This record gives sequence, structure tokens and C-alpha cells, in this order.
Amino acid sequence: MSHRLVVVSNRVGPVNESARAGGLAVALVEALRSSGGLWFGWSGEISEAGIGEPKIEEHGPLSVATIDLSEEDNEEYYKGFANRTLWPLFHYRIDLTTYDRYNYRGYLRVNSNFAKAIFPLLSDDDLIWVHDYHFLLFAEELRKLGCTRPIGHFLHIPFPPRELLTTLPNHEELVKALFAFDILGFQTEHDRDRFFDYVRMEVGGSILGDKARCFNRTVTARAFPIGIDAGTFANFASTDDGQKQFASMRDMLRGRRQIIGVDRLDYTKGLPERFNAFERMLEDHEEHRGEVSLLQVAPPSRTDVSEYQDLRLELEGMAGHINGRFAEFNWTPIRYLNRSFARQALAGLYRASHVGLVTPLRDGMNLVAKE
Repeated sequence: MSHRLVVVSNRVGPVNESARAGGLAVALVEALRSSGGLWFGWSGEISEAGIGEPKIEEHGPLSVATIDLSEEDNEEYYKGFANRTLWPLFHYRIDLTTYDRYNYRGYLRVNSNFAKAIFPLLSDDDLIWVHDYHFLLFAEELRKLGCTRPIGHFLHIPFPPRELLTTLPNHEELVKALFAFDILGFQTEHDRDRFFDYVRMEVGGSILGDKARCFNRTVTARAFPIGIDAGTFANFASTDDGQKQFASMRDMLRGRRQIIGVDRLDYTKGLPERFNAFERMLEDHEEHRGEVSLLQVAPPSRTDVSEYQDLRLELEGMAGHINGRFAEFNWTPIRYLNRSFARQALAGLYRASHVGLVTPLRDGMNLVAKE
């Protein structure tokens, strides 16, 4: 019997165009284009009605089903618990982690409503693949509806040490919900081992090989490092857009060397530290002044979250300070671009550069490094 792949993620990526640099969308678009199946997620739209009947579009062998969120869902589930609690905590930024019980209730509500929305679309032969920190409770909610199909979860971000995870008031509830999945995927064995450590030390579970037993349930947990389609990306530099960016950048550099960084505008990426390091290099190595520049591409992310607004202002100020201090009339130390580029264009920029600088403070599996 053939199985249909059903993918659940917070956002549905650009199916008919190349995804932007790095991240979950790149991996899923490339996988689903070849396998087909059903991709289910948030439309990105806010409506008064909120989660209702899914809107379904067909893209060849791939069906895309999306639902809206209400403003309350967006505030509590997405901006709140997912991105002000889980995201910073799982990236070791407990100083930026906030907890609000109403946000947690919103997170539980959206997981439950997503499960109810997709359940009628499922078939007996489906394999369900759930992605990332937005849906830690999803399998448990789907099981409550009577779903017996295989459900897997892949965490794209780090899994935190138990000493950090236990600072979360509902940590045991979250981990117990993970045992409703059949298999858990992590980026690295270190992440998987931190999950095992929590199960052993905090909730009295047992580990046997790649299986964890607790709450009268057993789940398989393994490391599945995510990658890119290297051949396809290598060919991007030969496209018209890639060659245009390469030629334009090389003409502008005029034999000078360039360092390139490409990251979402996020406090986990170490961008202020990167700017500080580049400034320190110019201070300590005068021979690089006028000869080496930094091109930083940082597409905006979560622009309505205050921490990200603060980071953008900080980087703009740092770039201005460094350029004002070291720039010459024919050379600018830092070119800071706060927008996204298609991957074909990025491939041309990579090719024109001499060093790729990838310096996240914490990351799941940085796909820009692989690109």
C-alpha cells in the first residue's frame, strides 16, 4: 500500500517559487515537490472568524490546505507562547523568555483547533509529519479525536537542557504530549540526548536504545540532521539572476575581498556580535581597511515583536557607527541589507564573496552554512 505524506507546519511555504535563505521552508518545499501529498498550515492571514474550514489549493501532486487565525490566536499562540516563550527558551535565552498562562491556553487552543481542522482531511493510509515548536501538543490533540495513524514530529530548533526546560511551568505537560507521537526527530544526537536526559531525570522514564518509555507510552527518538539539495543550489549560481548578482558584485568590489553573512533578523543569529567582531578586526588589522568589506543580508522577521524591533535598530546603529568610523570615499566597511533575496540571487552573491560568516549563538541546523 502506498502512503500519502501529510505535512503540518505553522506556515505553508512558497510552493511555486524558490524559498528564501535557510530555514524550514527550504527543506519542506524541496521534499514535497518531489513526493507530493498534503501540506497543512496557517495561511498567514488574520480574520475575525479565525480557524474555520481549510482552503485547499492543488499544485500538481501536492495539495495545500490553509486556515486563518483570529487576532487572539495570533497574539497568544504565535506571538505569545511560541515566540516569546518556547523560541527564546529553546535557544538558551532565558533572559528573553516570558511566560503567561493565557498565552499557554492560546497555544493549547490552536493546537487543538488545528487538529480538528485537519482530521476530516485524513485518509487511512496517511503518514503525518508535524514540524517544529509550534505544535508540540498536536499529536495528543489528534489522538483525542481518534486518530490512530502514524504521527512523527521533527524539531528544527535545539532541544534545551532539562535545567532550562524545567523553568517552564508546564514543562511536564509539554513533554508528556510528545509521547503521543510515534517518532521524534531532532537535528543532532545532543538534542536527542537532552530529551532523554529530561525523561530519565525529571519524570522517571526509561531509555532503551532509541526508545523512551514514560507515561505508559513509548516513543522512538532519533537524530535526523536536515540538509539541502546541494546539486540544485550549486546550479543556482549559473542562472540569469545568479550570474547577474555575481557580475554586479565583482564589478563593485574591484578586486577587494568580501565577507558575506545571510541570516534572518533574529537575536539567536549573533548579528551584533558579528558586527563587533568585524569592527575589532578593522581596529587590530589596519591592512584590511579599504580592502575587506562585510555584506550582511538580514531579512526582517517577526517585525511586530519588540525584541526584533530593538535588534533592527541596534544593527542599523552599529552599521552606521562602524561605517562612520572607518569608511573611505571609495569603500564602505559594512553593507547592511534588511530585505530578502531569492536563492538564485544569493548563490551569485555567495560566489562573488571570499568568506561566508555563519555565527549563530544557538541554532538547530543552519542551512545557510550548507548553502
